[in-house]
Amino acid sequence: MFSECVTVIECLLPRLNMGITEADLRWWLSGYDVSQVMIGAVASHSALQILHGAKLEGFRTLAIAVGADKRRLYSAFPGAEPDEWLMLDDYKDLMTQVEWLRKKQVIIIPHGSLVEYLGADNYSKLELPTFGNREILRWESSREKQRQWLENSGCKTPKVINDPRDIDSPVIVKYAGAKGGRGYFIARDYRDFRRNVNLDEEFTIQEYVLGCRYYLHFFFDPLAEDGYQVHGIKSNAGKTLGRLELMSMDRRDESNVDEFYKLGSLRDLREMALEPSFVVTGNMPVVLRESLLPEAFRMAEGVVSTSFELEENSRGMIGAFCLETIVTDKLEFRVFEISARIVAGSNPFVSGSSYSDINEKGMSTGRRISRCIKKAIETGNLNRILS
Repeated sequence: MFSECVTVIECLLPRLNMGITEADLRWWLSGYDVSQVMIGAVASHSALQILHGAKLEGFRTLAIAVGADKRRLYSAFPGAEPDEWLMLDDYKDLMTQVEWLRKKQVIIIPHGSLVEYLGADNYSKLELPTFGNREILRWESSREKQRQWLENSGCKTPKVINDPRDIDSPVIVKYAGAKGGRGYFIARDYRDFRRNVNLDEEFTIQEYVLGCRYYLHFFFDPLAEDGYQVHGIKSNAGKTLGRLELMSMDRRDESNVDEFYKLGSLRDLREMALEPSFVVTGNMPVVLRESLLPEAFRMAEGVVSTSFELEENSRGMIGAFCLETIVTDKLEFRVFEISARIVAGSNPFVSGSSYSDINEKGMSTGRRISRCIKKAIETGNLNRILS
């Protein structure tokens, strides 16, 4: 049943650069009955909408978890309750379950918790068909690579301070990885920096840009030939690469920095032995003023186009990604991060958003992922959206 897709894979799929080869993916998929594909996700982060969306598109579903409490929690949401569970003692044990998962015809949907729990190196070696491009996630995991990617895409980014002794105005210090803002802190000078920094972790120092933080959730479908088409640059100059969609947009509730202004100045707070933190506790829907949408699409198109040029034979962006931005009072965007996967900020939109509803009522990012997989199966192009 899968022979046509295997032939396409042999001809078209470039060698992957993260430990998984073209031959590996071809071998795994050759044993799949595409009529029985199962969508799998770690039961965390954005799994409720991923599993719910998969069910709406007619897929069987599987959740991966540590701790029986997860099973009880998901029973509270029958619309997302998985058909099967894989219970582990430790998330890293997932690496030993790949043969069982392949027999179940599982395609893994990556999200921030999966990458964080497994670690970037383990994720790159996970021997399972995975939605999206694992190569891109290597660029996401390095703030230096992120910045290079964004600036080459034409995005304006906050200034980076390489030497903390040069701090002479407010900065934000961020640690690497998907940590939900945990550990981030503001410093006004070198003394502030030294008092709060954890030198055992990789960090970046960025200027603190005043403005409204908006998280823009996009989806890039390399198989679609209609809609807002992305055009290539450099080696792909003029080539149509696929359709770009704006799915939704959010702001973040962060504890405790969102409430600190009520208690006085930063100096006053520190006299009370209080430090602001940026731990994300929830997400709120946002609609951007329409005059800013062209610039939002310009930035996203640049990011997608440049993704095909990141490395030799790069397969580029596939699926969901998020531009994490600040809009200043001059109505200028500053892009401070990119997430090359589904983000938890898309969770308020399980029933669609002000943007996705215009194209199809009730389309979440989680469902859009399964719709992309479904269309790829129907057209024999599954190889083009997996890694």
